[in-house]
Amino acid sequence: MVRPGTALVALAALLIILFPSTASAHVTVSPGTAEPGGWARVVFRVPNERADASTTRLEVTFPADHRFASVSVQPVPGWTATTRKEKADVAGQSDEDSSGEVVTGIVWEGGTVQPGQFQEFGVSMGKLPATNTKLVFKALQTYSSGEVVRWIDVQADGGPRPEHPAPTLSVAAPAVAAPPAAPAAGTDVLGRMLGGAGLLAGLVALGVSVVARRRPIAPVDSVAPQKEPAANEPARV
Repeated sequence: MVRPGTALVALAALLIILFPSTASAHVTVSPGTAEPGGWARVVFRVPNERADASTTRLEVTFPADHRFASVSVQPVPGWTATTRKEKADVAGQSDEDSSGEVVTGIVWEGGTVQPGQFQEFGVSMGKLPATNTKLVFKALQTYSSGEVVRWIDVQADGGPRPEHPAPTLSVAAPAVAAPPAAPAAGTDVLGRMLGGAGLLAGLVALGVSVVARRRPIAPVDSVAPQKEPAANEPARV
């Protein structure tokens, strides 16, 4: 007889093996954090979630609230990268280049990501915002079947993870360790007093030991007492 609980566990394990979950397989940006005000080198990691189709195109849209002027892509064999630009809305916006243009997105196409595989697309970009913030890079993943998966959902702070989260880069300064706290004045004085008292007690004990070792020992009388004459023994003159 098989208990119902055991049967349910076995069935769940079988379903996981036959139909693996793809909830954790999504387009991401790595590393997920960068320091403010500088440049960052990141990779967009694209896994293939389909068993009967290949990924043939990736389009990444840069955040509209912070445009980048300096963007370069790492060559990926078999793929062609196209950088999309536009004129900056405001002069001096996000340190645009000499032409006054900023990058709005990048498209990779021409290659394939086969089922069960993933591909990484490297990008160098700057400058990052000077203050702590989050940059959302919405992505569209196209399959050979014509299906387009839209990784554009933004996760609210403290909210549940959406089904299709957009790649997000957190811009934040590294945490600085706090210096060790200085001892309180009263505690420091008390410690010094206790230490001095202990040192004084040790010196007194050492002095007593030295005096005891140097004290002369009283001599023992080595002359034996004279023997009393016996009663019948004549007294000697």
